Amino acid sequence: MWRRVTSLSSLISSKRSSTLNQMGIEDLSAFPDVTGNSIGQNVVAREVGKDGRFFKGKTPFITFVLGGPGSGKGTQCEKIVENFGFTHLSAGDLLRREIISNTEYGAKILDTIKEGKIVPSEVTVKLIRKEMESSDNYKFLIDGFPRSEENRIAFERITEADPDIVLFFDCPEEVMVKRVLNRNQGRVDDNIDTIRKRLKIFESLNLPVVNYYSKRGKLYTINAVGTADEIFEQVRPVFAAHEDHVEFEWVQEAWMRF
Repeated sequence: MWRRVTSLSSLISSKRSSTLNQMGIEDLSAFPDVTGNSIGQNVVAREVGKDGRFFKGKTPFITFVLGGPGSGKGTQCEKIVENFGFTHLSAGDLLRREIISNTEYGAKILDTIKEGKIVPSEVTVKLIRKEMESSDNYKFLIDGFPRSEENRIAFERITEADPDIVLFFDCPEEVMVKRVLNRNQGRVDDNIDTIRKRLKIFESLNLPVVNYYSKRGKLYTINAVGTADEIFEQVRPVFAAHEDHVEFEWVQEAWMRF
């Protein structure tokens, strides 16, 4: 669905001009391809989706945020949004919002939950994809998803995209239990027995996803013990480093396609 190709307007922006010069490229329109069109024209054409819209001239930059209940990932997402301009997408929030909207789709989701069944991965992924496609941003934090290997496989199949970064907030069980109990949100599942069960489920389903991305060199493990600011000081360098390189990668990969 999305390919890491930049639009012509992005390529010739002043911010990227120095990058192009480093590559020996001054004007893509000067380079015709085998069809007779300029490279610049084809870059633009390939960025237009089936609905004829541009996705900000860029492939989405996707970050999965993983961690057990009480690991503090929600707080860190707020800080990432504030400091690096990401759009925060929570799979749970999207499902709840769809239910509240009283749409036919939301009614089906509610019925599934009432029947004690797990919402199919395809449903959640399509809601996430819809939110991404309608956004003016191109940088996304996907919070609490994928929760399982089934979720992961469905995301890759439906979106045809992989995450650029996977953050895993590693936190001892006792710390997570204490944090959840202290949230005082009035949730019926915020009791110690239920919390421990949730953590066991997380461990059995989510850790295979963590291991999958670790083997592929995309995982960044964050020690989630300490104050929110102390933890964020581990998170900040991850995004700062990627922010420095992502513009060059978009231009370089666009050029290498031709």
